Amino acid sequence: MFHAYYDEYCYLPVHLYEGESGKLITTLLRPGRRMRGREATAILKRVLDHLTMVWPKTKITLRGDSHFSTPEVHDLCDGYGIDSILGQAINSKLKALGEPLMELAAALAEQTDEPVRLFDRFEYQAKSWPRPHQIIYKAAITKGKANPRFVVTNIRNRTPEFLYEKIYCARGRSEGFIKNHKTYLQSDRTSCHRFSANQFRLFLHSAAYVLLHTIQQIGMRGTQWTTSNFDTIQLRMLKVGARVREQATKVRFHFSTSYPLKDLMRTVVFNLNTS
Repeated sequence: MFHAYYDEYCYLPVHLYEGESGKLITTLLRPGRRMRGREATAILKRVLDHLTMVWPKTKITLRGDSHFSTPEVHDLCDGYGIDSILGQAINSKLKALGEPLMELAAALAEQTDEPVRLFDRFEYQAKSWPRPHQIIYKAAITKGKANPRFVVTNIRNRTPEFLYEKIYCARGRSEGFIKNHKTYLQSDRTSCHRFSANQFRLFLHSAAYVLLHTIQQIGMRGTQWTTSNFDTIQLRMLKVGARVREQATKVRFHFSTSYPLKDLMRTVVFNLNTS
């Protein structure tokens, strides 16, 4: 469990979400080390087997950070016939391949005194890769500093700029999903002594995520609250005082007559009851 970068024992859980809606697919607790290709494919294979069985005609795209860019994951995506776009860690060889475009970006930035972003694609094969793969390269100059970025993808019918900015950068939404799960629902609290107990805790936090996501996307449908963070929903809607009356066939919640979100509460109850 020891991670040299953080200089302590820790867990590094993996989070999988449906990239458009934010629906949780799974969260798994992992040791505090970099994910290896065999481990990633073991998780992804179970997910893909289920998705392709239930939705055989659905187009699937795997999007992830550079930890997933391994030969095993590349082969898995090609074997299942799915698109993939993954971050690629920078190394000296990639820097050398992208240097001409970065020099052009630097020259343009100096002329215009504005940020510059240029894109290109080329084939690249790391030592551990059995064959070359397509690399999308972004040469950016921001505030006078070079900011190179690389992604590896098997999607070839789109421009490099579209692949990077519209498909790969949309991964930022997943960071928001993880923030709701980890920060606002405090799923990073792994206080138990055993790994299995902490994994069970993570499952409980995941159940809470599903409940709040349902309230957000279904209960609050048609309102401005569908894009709210989970902490806002918790503080403004759920953590409010009420009198509870238990009757033979129902439970009644009596809110204050001055409760400012009573109309929203009615909307949520109605949407949940009719969905």
